[in-house]
Amino acid sequence: MASTRSFAEHIIEFIQGLDTTIPLPDGVDWIYPFKQPEVVEMATRFYTQYYSDTKDRHFLFGINPGRLGAGMTGVPFTDPILLEDKCGIANEAQKKHELSSLFIYEMIEHVGGLDWFFKRYYISSLCPLGFIKEKKNFNYYDSRELMSAVKGFIVESVEKQVSKYCKSDKAFSLGQGKNFKIFAELNQEYKWFEEVIPLPHPRWVMQYKRKHKSKYLDEYLLKLNP
Repeated sequence: MASTRSFAEHIIEFIQGLDTTIPLPDGVDWIYPFKQPEVVEMATRFYTQYYSDTKDRHFLFGINPGRLGAGMTGVPFTDPILLEDKCGIANEAQKKHELSSLFIYEMIEHVGGLDWFFKRYYISSLCPLGFIKEKKNFNYYDSRELMSAVKGFIVESVEKQVSKYCKSDKAFSLGQGKNFKIFAELNQEYKWFEEVIPLPHPRWVMQYKRKHKSKYLDEYLLKLNP
């Protein structure tokens, strides 16, 4: 019998089951926002609002959450201000903007709007939890030791997410450099998708190519809503 559980229930169960007992290299700590009940509530409201159906979607995978954005709301590329102003989900989190979030929500409006986008796409991160080292964000690929420690966690996390409600013809990498290279290599090994398509990372655009932002918004439009 086919499951009647919604995409929202599938993802909420996934984020609540993330394992932070995996030993990390010295000096590296998890960013684990879901230990806070208010973050679980924000994420639950978001996914319930946009994913309470059984429709298959294409998946986009970023690198890993940072301290701001998903590190505060539990929702990838969504800072507390945008969660409230764009998604209508009031929250008590410290109101700070995050560069990647600003690009993502501008992109979503550019390609079709929130309802259009979330009915067709789901955004996650290749590593669904982030890391901090010396009080700064640290990416899963920033050291061989960390990559070795969390590779199994990354593979297991992707497989749990794509096990339901996922279109397997293609997925997108938010990041054209290391994230894309590692994602493509893992995909070749585990055969999750027929194709992995790279997209410019939102933070890279906002930090280094902001004057040319319209060019990159159009690239997203071409690949996501051709």
